[in-house]
Amino acid sequence: MAKRRTKKRTHVGARNPAGQGAGKASAGGRSPKSMVLRIGAGEVGPSVSQLVKDVRAMMEPDTASRLKERRANRLKDYLTMAGPLGVTHLLLFSRSSTGNTNLRIALTPRGPTFHFKVDSYSLCKDVKKSMKHPKGGGKEYLTAPLLVMNNFMSQTQPDTPSQPSAPKHLESLVTSVFQSLFPPIAPQTTPLSSIRRVLLLNRETGTSNTQEDLGSYVINLRHYAITTRLSGISKGIRRLNAAEKLIRSREKKAKGLPNLGKLEDVADYLLDPSAAAGYTSMSESEVETDAEVEVLETPARKVLSSQKREQQRAQRANGGSSGKKPAVEKRAVKLAELGPRMKLRLVKVEEGVCGGRVMWHEFINKTKAEVQEMDKLWDDRRKQKEERKRQQQDNVARKRSAKGEGEEGEGEEEMGADEDEWDDADLEAVEDMDVDEEEEEEEEVDDEEEEEE
Repeated sequence: MAKRRTKKRTHVGARNPAGQGAGKASAGGRSPKSMVLRIGAGEVGPSVSQLVKDVRAMMEPDTASRLKERRANRLKDYLTMAGPLGVTHLLLFSRSSTGNTNLRIALTPRGPTFHFKVDSYSLCKDVKKSMKHPKGGGKEYLTAPLLVMNNFMSQTQPDTPSQPSAPKHLESLVTSVFQSLFPPIAPQTTPLSSIRRVLLLNRETGTSNTQEDLGSYVINLRHYAITTRLSGISKGIRRLNAAEKLIRSREKKAKGLPNLGKLEDVADYLLDPSAAAGYTSMSESEVETDAEVEVLETPARKVLSSQKREQQRAQRANGGSSGKKPAVEKRAVKLAELGPRMKLRLVKVEEGVCGGRVMWHEFINKTKAEVQEMDKLWDDRRKQKEERKRQQQDNVARKRSAKGEGEEGEGEEEMGADEDEWDDADLEAVEDMDVDEEEEEEEEVDDEEEEEE
């Protein structure tokens, strides 16, 4: 009998065999996943739509990069699918009636939600046009970026006058939410080759000249690609090293190969200034000292026999060295901006997912009495919701009893399955819809009675 074909491109089980994925999930926990959405897809405009695509590329690989929104989709639809898909963060872009671009970052399913105003932004295509040698999209997006945060926790100084800003507990909350956007990195086990991008979040301090920026929570977002090269050597030697790798890879690219046909010796290429791009000055071969790092050279791994491996283990157990020490090489680190750029201003923090008690507002300051009154109002709303739920359940039971015995059994099975799947959050989301439907049914019954009379 022929062997059954395994789909390797579309099935997750082909890449993660049984048992391997479960062990990884249980050991590291649930990895963060995000969805970048447009609220009001036909109203935000082409610029914001392109910004959403750029942010999706920045959040890769743990995001829905090919998601297509519809005009009929609402926030409730995405919240319903966030649980089964394992989505932990929602990034919602929208445009107000006054033309302001807004960003909401919400944690599912319980919140909180952060409201940002996008003061200014630049798309990826605009960033690439401003660069002389833009970085192309290659393997950088296969792994999550490295998150670097600066000035997120404010430090009070006695000499400077105090300005109204976000409280300490909200600053720590914003810090933890941005940290949870990407999977954590273990410095001891994470290979350096897997870190190809960096996401820089810098909070502006309260030393701005404009009165509007004083006391505000403003974050500047930048996205870079990390490139490294050997430092301390000339450009000609680097080209020879690249040519050797190009020949070994068996690729037909003659662009990177130096032309040595008119030279008698390779020394002429390295030392003669008149040779084609041969000699480089010290300023071209060296970089700034703060951009140089020392890393261990990654030698090629050799497949050893079992006898040699046992010898190495015995030698390590006796306290001897295993042989050659790993070579240390200097590499120059360079950042190439990928985009997008955004300047985010924190406006409001609220509980729940886009609908709850306001924890902090930039433009509204309330006294303790007003805060207590607001808490009492939210308690009354919660009690009213619970009362509406009870009335809804009573109405469902009354309608069941009014139906026939045969239809009653089928209705109990269907409603029982629905009640098992629903939770409190789902009932809260649809209770207003059910109340409207009941009012419409009552109005239809009254109209029918008037027509019969």
